[in-house]
Amino acid sequence: MGIPFAKLHGAGNDYIAIDGRGADRDWGQLSIDMSKPAFGVGSDGIVLVQEPQESAAAAGAQVRMRVYNPDGSEAEMSGNGIRLFSKFVIDRKIALPSPDGLIVETGGGVRTVEPTMDGERMVAARVAMGVPEFEPTEIPVDTSVLDGADRVHDFPLEVGGRTLKITCLAVGNPHAVAFPDEPVEQFPLVEIGTLVENHPMFPNRINFEVVNVLSRSRIRARIFERGAGETLSSGTGSTASATAARAHGLVDDEVEVVVDGGVLKISWDETGEAFLEGPAVEVFEGVWPG
Repeated sequence: MGIPFAKLHGAGNDYIAIDGRGADRDWGQLSIDMSKPAFGVGSDGIVLVQEPQESAAAAGAQVRMRVYNPDGSEAEMSGNGIRLFSKFVIDRKIALPSPDGLIVETGGGVRTVEPTMDGERMVAARVAMGVPEFEPTEIPVDTSVLDGADRVHDFPLEVGGRTLKITCLAVGNPHAVAFPDEPVEQFPLVEIGTLVENHPMFPNRINFEVVNVLSRSRIRARIFERGAGETLSSGTGSTASATAARAHGLVDDEVEVVVDGGVLKISWDETGEAFLEGPAVEVFEGVWPG
C-alpha cells in the first residue's frame, strides 16, 4: 500500500507532508528516499503528523509535528515546516485551529500557529517561535572554548582559511550567524557551511546563516541547514538571522528577511518572543509506493 503525501513550500523551502498517525516505519529512511531530486519527490525533508504526546496534550497541543532532514536525521523545529505542516493539517481537517490558533507539539517545544485563511484553505501563518536562547549550553555549544563567556557573540571561528565572527543562538534548534563584509551572494556558503555545521564546537551540529544588513528593517540572508545543505529559505534560520542582527543593535523590532525563495517577516513582543510570518503553498499531492 502506498503512502499518501502532499508537497508544499514556504518561500521556496519545500517539505513533504505525511499523515503518520498510527503508522510505524523508518521515517528517517523514508525522508532520505523521498527527498532526493530526480530519484524521489525532491524536498528539504518531511514533516510528519502524529498524535501529541501526553505531556504536550496536557499543555494544549492538538497535533505533533516531527521533522526529518534529507539525510534522515530528525530536527527539533522548522519555522517554515510548521507553517506547511499546519496547512496540511488544517486544509485536511486533521485538526482545526481555535480562536488562539493551532497548537502544535514540536521537538523544540509547544508552538502556536495563527493561520491566515482563504475560505477553508490556509494561505499563510504567523508562528510563535518562542524566546530565542543565547545560553551556550542550551544551544548547545562546547563551552570549553569560550573562556567563561556567557554568550557566543562575535566569536572568532576559524574554518576554511577564514576567521568568521559568529553569534550563536537557539530558536528551537541551533544556529550560528555571521555578518561577512562581502555580499552574501559572493560568500562560499556550501563550502564553509559544511565546515561550520560539523565543527567540533557544536556537539549536535548547527545551522549556519550569513547576513547582510540592508537597513534597520530589512536584511539579506543565505542559509545552510544542518542535514540539508543550502536551502532557498528557512523559518528558524530567518528568525535566528534577524534576532542576531537585533542583538547587535543593527535592526529594529520588525524585520523583513530577504532569502533566495522570497521574503519572511520577523518581529518580537515585549517578552522577547519572536514571531515568524510567511506564506504556505501546496504544490501537489501524490502517493509514494511501498
